[in-house]
Amino acid sequence: MYISLISCALSYICVLLAVAFFTFLERKGLSYMQIRKGPNKVGFIGIPQPIADAVKLLTKEVIKPVFSNYILYMGAPVFSFGLALLLWELYPSCFSIVYFKWGILFFLCVSSLNVYGVLLAGWSSKCNSKYALIGSLRAIAQTISYEVSMVLILLFPLFVASSFSFLDIKDSQEVIWLMFLMSPVSFLWFVSCIAETNRAPFDFAEGESELVSGFNVEYGAAGFALIFLAEYANILVMSLYMVVLFLGGPFLMVLSSDLIMMGKVLFLAFMFIWIRASYPRFRYDFLMNLTWKSFLPLALILLMFFLVMMFNLFL
Repeated sequence: MYISLISCALSYICVLLAVAFFTFLERKGLSYMQIRKGPNKVGFIGIPQPIADAVKLLTKEVIKPVFSNYILYMGAPVFSFGLALLLWELYPSCFSIVYFKWGILFFLCVSSLNVYGVLLAGWSSKCNSKYALIGSLRAIAQTISYEVSMVLILLFPLFVASSFSFLDIKDSQEVIWLMFLMSPVSFLWFVSCIAETNRAPFDFAEGESELVSGFNVEYGAAGFALIFLAEYANILVMSLYMVVLFLGGPFLMVLSSDLIMMGKVLFLAFMFIWIRASYPRFRYDFLMNLTWKSFLPLALILLMFFLVMMFNLFL
């Protein structure tokens, strides 16, 4: 029991450190892509900047909007941050103490709850700002729409590995990665992950040019910090599960296997930053048409073709 608690605490500390310095990587990466320096005043080339930002946000006074629902207003960031950390329990490492036999079902259940944090954040402060409510409604429609495609995409590695466990899916790709066998499916998954995490060019929930700051416009201090951490933790966790589902690899050595996986996760997480720097925000109708008129029919056609191939293979 104590070993499990210590393992969970250490893993959460590592996640928080990874999220903090991923924000620094994003700011530095975007600055060089835009031909500027980025944060470089705090410490050596600005490396302690995430720590300075955390101290600043956590020491600020927490101000409650006058007409907000206090319980929901304060609970929404904590709820979002807790769900983001909970998804890391499924991490399929050789050091994992807990083995989730039904990992995919657990992943779908927890990831589908993420939208409630955004909903509570926007709805609890709706009397103070209509922008927050509009941003949360956009996020709900966007998340529900893309989760339909994500469920269908998850069926592909599930059928290949014949297991709901992420560890079994990862180990089933020792010979060849599923990304090479199912390139269109892996592309659909990556774009769906961008939409699911409300990142550019699908960041309609917090579009600055339209909604000031969207669903989190009334948040500051610790509440804003938790929402910020939850968003970036979700980026890293979605990158992790794309690696597990489509870029899993052979079990080489205890240390090198996890290091290789973390390298793949870092590369995919950097792709989120690269796409943010390269593409403008799309129109909202284009976003919804993309999933209902393109992704969903394509995923259904590919799934039917894949099932026919598997049926003929086992005859």
